[in-house]
Amino acid sequence: MSVVKINVLTVPSAQRETLEKRFASRAHAVENSDGFEWFELLRPVEGTDQYLVYTRWRDEASFQAWMEGPMKAAHQGGGAESGERPKPAASGSTLWSFEVVQQAAPKDA
Repeated sequence: MSVVKINVLTVPSAQRETLEKRFASRAHAVENSDGFEWFELLRPVEGTDQYLVYTRWRDEASFQAWMEGPMKAAHQGGGAESGERPKPAASGSTLWSFEVVQQAAPKDA
């Protein structure tokens, strides 16, 4: 059964562009991970400052392997030549976890 992980990122309005650029610069970083099924970065439209980072995985083990491998390595990398890490664009983060129990896709026309 697939699992969905939603990282809820609280992002001040002044940091939105920074966050989106950082995700864009890492585009395709997750697609080759074993068990990866889907990714979406969802920008808030109104009433909240929380972005949702939606990923779907074949199983929990696939997600954990990515967390301990490629994701961990990407977040430990340094910034510019100074070796300093850039400041986080988000001021808070919460991870939600779900199992997919039902799904539907559009019927072919």
